[in-house]
Amino acid sequence: MKKECPSCAMKIDKAAKTCPVCGYEFPRPNRLFQFIAIFLLLLFLLFYLL
Repeated sequence: MKKECPSCAMKIDKAAKTCPVCGYEFPRPNRLFQFIAIFLLLLFLLFYLL
């Protein structure tokens, strides 16, 4: 599986954390941010349905 580097548009391995061509560092997903976003979405849906 490949992904495209947003900096140089080269196709690189999907598991790569940095681009071997230009050195672009892919951001790591923040689990806390994802948890808070899901929690707020569920809270919004709960209040919308009531």
